[in-house]
Amino acid sequence: MKSSDGMAIGELAERFGLATHVLRHWESRGLLEPARDPGGQRSYEQADLARVALILMGKEAGFTLGELRTLLSTGDPMDHRDLLQRHVRRLDQRISRAQAARDLIEHALACPHTFAECEHARERITARIPPAPERPPARSTKLTT
Repeated sequence: MKSSDGMAIGELAERFGLATHVLRHWESRGLLEPARDPGGQRSYEQADLARVALILMGKEAGFTLGELRTLLSTGDPMDHRDLLQRHVRRLDQRISRAQAARDLIEHALACPHTFAECEHARERITARIPPAPERPPARSTKLTT
């Protein structure tokens, strides 16, 4: 195949280290729209390579395929600032949880005490225990006559 003819699905998949079914799935989800040759075979051009790279970058950033479809539905992902801002907030939450987990692990590695003896660990464990649900007041079982 000449370089000007486009690229077959297997070539594109191999170039990115993907299985061909992944590219077909992305196509079924509206993320890719490859051209077709006269025989009906998919033919990927340079723009498709950039699109696959963008999809992979978006997945690495934690976007769902649906979110990526929205972001890539226009010429500029910045057309969807609200979606990007929501995603930044979700990333901030994930980063915060990951940092707290890292801090706990680093403390555990440095602490000379067991979890049962470590005040810091006991405080963290206690903080993770949800409060007991409120129970309705007990009904009186007295019979009135």
